[in-house]
This record gives sequence, structure tokens and C-alpha cells, in this order.
Amino acid sequence: MNDFNVPVGYKNTEVGIIPEDWSIASINDCSVKIGSGKTPTGGSSVYVNSGRPFIRSQNVGWGKLKLSDVAYITEEIHSSFLGSEIEESDVLLNITGASIGRCTKADTRISGGNVNQHVCIIRTDNTKLIPNLLVDLINSNSGQKQIDSYQAGGNREGLNFSQVRQLKFAIATSIEEQTAIATTLSDVDNLIQSLERLVSKKEAIKTASMQQLLTGKTRLPEFATREDGSKKGFKQTDLGHIPEDWDIVEMPKIAWFQEGPGVRSYQFKKSGVKLLNGTNIERGKLLLNKTQRYISKDLAYGQYQHFMIDDGDILIACSGVTIERFEEKVTIATANALPLCMNTSTMRFKINSTNTEKLYLFNFLKSSFFKEQIGGTATGSAQLNFGPYHVNKVKIFLPSKVEQTAIATILSNMDAEIKALHTRLTKTQDIKQGMMQQLLTGKLRLPH
Repeated sequence: MNDFNVPVGYKNTEVGIIPEDWSIASINDCSVKIGSGKTPTGGSSVYVNSGRPFIRSQNVGWGKLKLSDVAYITEEIHSSFLGSEIEESDVLLNITGASIGRCTKADTRISGGNVNQHVCIIRTDNTKLIPNLLVDLINSNSGQKQIDSYQAGGNREGLNFSQVRQLKFAIATSIEEQTAIATTLSDVDNLIQSLERLVSKKEAIKTASMQQLLTGKTRLPEFATREDGSKKGFKQTDLGHIPEDWDIVEMPKIAWFQEGPGVRSYQFKKSGVKLLNGTNIERGKLLLNKTQRYISKDLAYGQYQHFMIDDGDILIACSGVTIERFEEKVTIATANALPLCMNTSTMRFKINSTNTEKLYLFNFLKSSFFKEQIGGTATGSAQLNFGPYHVNKVKIFLPSKVEQTAIATILSNMDAEIKALHTRLTKTQDIKQGMMQQLLTGKLRLPH
């Protein structure tokens, strides 16, 4: 190292220590186009079922296109928007709204389409900077810090074209090295996407299995036949056909449940006993750092002592719950998370019947069958908002406790497999972040 602690083969620059054969360049230095589009007159009312893709900010993810809800415009509208026509190699950057800073590259699916005013097209000079690498640079910590620095008061409100042009990065001058870096990071992205698809597949299988097993439409082999070997049948009930040896029971007969009290804001403290809100339950886990609300111990074990959560309580977020993600808003309290006091938007359940298996009830509360019954009485449409009044009316299919245990075990094993995949996915995403930090700064060089 030299006197300035710069390793041999590196140099000190305004963005830090980088390889000697790299340079510092702004997006303006490396681009031939920077601009965005506009929303057609009439807004969403002029969208059509097919035509030219019309890319909005929700379609631009972190390094990927999200086209499940892509809009389309007619050829006539497209012809008046030629300045915002997308080319396959364009980099797309969200420049306004909550998703500001998200960046990805266009591909053949949207080539020839258009962007609206919330999405910026960056068209690079491929002899200076390849688009795939620019996506990684913008999505990197360095890129996001620069974007944050332009936001007043720390709020990510918007980027103008001048600010986009000023985004500056350390860049390998060799296109071959740029390609090697982008390809390596793309390989990790492909692994991440394959894991995401596998997680989605396993979750879909779990959801289907819950629906079949918890309603008796599918019986486990050891419970499907009578003692004489004949196949068990079904019986008609007010909820449809159920297995002949199952019962339908109202929720209050098998479980005690309670809604949080709605602690007043003036009672909040900066420390003490943690308050559980619906936002603290995500992906079937307690995320206690999601909101920072506490009450004093005197208040928790005084006025609100009857709302203190016990080890083993089944917990549900019951307000503002997105229907599609309802299953993820159910969890079980464990001793290491206590003490916790319930607050508004949460409910807890305790088994009050010796004929009911807790994990069976836990899975029922995550099922579409429970959601359908709640959805028929609870307020809200895209979101569920319910309480004890609604749960009182819920009915549960109840097999023998032995069969409940068997069903719960199978579903719990599926949960464990999904959890392991989520863990692997998170680790892979962390590895990608580490690789970006090394490769995009030149700390790690690749053969090219």
C-alpha cells in the first residue's frame, strides 16, 4: 500500500478506492436518451385488453419486470407517444411515488410499448456502459444512497431528469469486464428467481392441501375406511357434504377468542411492554420491530392485564388484512416474544375444548374456508376487517382429535419446508448484496 493506504493497482477517487483501470462516470456521460412518458387523456379508461404495453411504476421491480397487471394502449395512442417508445435494451427507473429508485431492464415482452410519466427511460451508449450493469449500479447501495440524497427531508418524493443524469458510479472501462460482472450477478438473480418460483409453488400446494384436508374432501388413508375395510362416505349438512364421521362445530364451542382493546395514543411510551399491532404479524411470524409502540408495565399489568398475551396463543391480524395474503397474518406466540399486550387490529385464540387440537385450529384459521366465512360477514372488500362478532358465526369441520393431529402434522411439515426455502432465499439475496458490494466497486475482480 502507498502512503494513503491505497492498495497497489487501485486509486483514490471521489467515490472511494477503485481499480486503476476503472473510471468515474455519470449516467449523462454514458447515455444517449433520458426521458419519460405521460398518461393518455382519459387515464385508465382508455386502456385496452391488448395492444402496445403501457409500463407504469408498479411494473418496474428491483431488477425485474412485474407484468401481471400490465396495461395496454391502442396503436393510435401509441403513435402520439413515440418519444416514450421502449427499446429492448432500455433501462427503466421509477422517478416518482413510493417505489422511486426501483430499476430494471426492458425486454422483448414490452419492446415497442410506452412508459408513463412516473417511469424514466435511460438508453445507454453500449460502447461505454451496458444496460444490465447500469440496472445493478442503480439498485446498489451506492445508487440508492444517491437517490435518497436528492429527496427533501428524507422522503422519497421524486427525481427530475437532471438528477438522474447526475447519478455517478465507478465503472470498468472494459466492456468485457462490465459484461462479466453483469453476467455473474444475473446468474445469482436467476437462482433467486428459481427459488421464488419454488416457494410460490410450494405455497400453492400447501393452500390446496389445506382446502382439501380441512374440509374432508381428501382423507388420509388411515382414516378413509371403516373397520371392515369399506370406504367411508359423506353426509349432507348446511355447509355441504362432509365426511360421515366428522362434525360441524361453531367456533365459540371449541375456542375462546378476544380482540385487542385499542390502547389510546396518549398512553404510548417509548419503552415498557410492547403493544402488538396487526402490522407486527407478517409471513406467519412476529416482527416486533415493525412498529415501536409500548405502554408502561403498570398500565399493562393494571388496566390492560386481561389483554396480556400468553405463550401459545394463536394470534391474528384482524384489521386491514389483504385477502390474498391472509394466511400470512396468523401466528403463534412464543415465550421469547413476551411480554406482549394486545392492541387494536389483533385477536387471540385459545383452545377451550379437549376434543380440539391447537395446530388443527391454527391451520383452520389460515384456511380459505375460514376466510370465506369471515369475508361473508366482515366489513371491507379487498381487505378484511373483522372481530369477535364475526368469528362467533364461523363454523369449523371437526374430525376426531387423532385425525386432527395427523392433518396438522402434514400441514406443519409443509410449513417447515416452505420456511426452509424462505431461509435459503433470504441467504441467497444476502449473498447477492455482498457480491454487488464487491463487484461493483472493483474490490473483487473477475477474469474476462
